[in-house]
Amino acid sequence: MRHVSPGASHSAKGVDPVAAAGDPFVAAVQQLSTLRDFIRLAVTRFEKAGVFFGHGNASAWDEAVYLCQRTLGLPLDLLEPFLDARLLDDERQALADILRRRIDERIPAAYLTGEAWLGDLRFRIDQRVIVPRSYIAEVLREDLEPLGIDDGRVRRVLDLCTGSACLAIVAALRFPEADVDAVELSPDALAVARMNVDDYGLADRLALFEGDLYQPLGERRYDLILTNPPYVDGPAMAALPAEYLHEPVGALAGGEDGLDLVRTILAEAPAHLEPGGRLVMEVGNSRDALEAAFPRLPFTWIETTAPVSSVCVLAREDLAPPAGPAGRKRQGGR
Repeated sequence: MRHVSPGASHSAKGVDPVAAAGDPFVAAVQQLSTLRDFIRLAVTRFEKAGVFFGHGNASAWDEAVYLCQRTLGLPLDLLEPFLDARLLDDERQALADILRRRIDERIPAAYLTGEAWLGDLRFRIDQRVIVPRSYIAEVLREDLEPLGIDDGRVRRVLDLCTGSACLAIVAALRFPEADVDAVELSPDALAVARMNVDDYGLADRLALFEGDLYQPLGERRYDLILTNPPYVDGPAMAALPAEYLHEPVGALAGGEDGLDLVRTILAEAPAHLEPGGRLVMEVGNSRDALEAAFPRLPFTWIETTAPVSSVCVLAREDLAPPAGPAGRKRQGGR
């Protein structure tokens, strides 16, 4: 005798066995009842499809829970009370639709929901900008004194390759007495950045600049420069999982060795740092290439939740005279 769960009575009528057999999500709408059911289905289908997780959630479970909660308008910090709540027909359909798109189109969850999170900070995003995931946000939540950064003396901050302005906003919140400038090449990305700056009410002290790295800044100097530039090297770009292909190429590609923009950032940083100022830069998997290209620079690598630290800090005095030849200037959408 087949066991039927108490909440499954809605599946007894109107089942299209042909459609259900060919599409697990059609079957889900017809036969599943609860949030728990759909989370389980999502985990199974994500694992079977080989979905890649690199845009905020680390596992099939985390991705499934997030997408289901967001689709149903549930609070992200409260799951248990809703797990066995029975779903309406339109709710089941909405869950099936978003889970199918995540698998079939390989769209990152953040683009499907129109938001991304850095810690407890929410940012609006779409496919005009890269999905925020910088480890620099973690660094800005920690004690910065060991890095030579005195919170009380930071009055001007620069964020290069700002994308959605997420790091600029994190910095503005960390340093409430500081003015923050954020530079971005892509006008489309800047449109998203402006929405986020407005959401946080920071337009009075967070200025957005359209341009190429330091170009729009004139002779401005800063106590702290942050940058998470495009740093993916050529071989890695050629092997990116499908999810990353939804992001702006200019926000990812850093040239054959991943250091095209990094060279320019390092070379021109001394002219834009105050004495004792610091450059905090993320380079991802290009860390080895960076150390090989600049063997005399005393990089300090900052521990984060990344398996291998990819965020470094340098003092202005470490960088002057300029550390290396300027690379090709190009950025966008980060």
